[in-house]
Amino acid sequence: MAEAQHPPIDPKLLDILRCPVAVHYKDKGDDPGRLELVKGCWLVSADSGYKYPIRDGLPVMLVDEGARWKDTSVDDLPVPPPAE
Repeated sequence: MAEAQHPPIDPKLLDILRCPVAVHYKDKGDDPGRLELVKGCWLVSADSGYKYPIRDGLPVMLVDEGARWKDTSVDDLPVPPPAE
């Protein structure tokens, strides 16, 4: 029997996580920094453009890590994200 697939990140966690850079953007509405799950292993902030990898089921929400991938297009993000 096939093993049940679990989402790469708990939807409740995704609902509360915010980009640590974008939360300071006052011009982005009442809830800046929302993240979108992309390719099943990346969290992308439309507000800041920062992209955070999910490694071993854990989102790496470090500003330096998000900045590292900022200029990489969503289509070019590697799957799975490379090790640090």
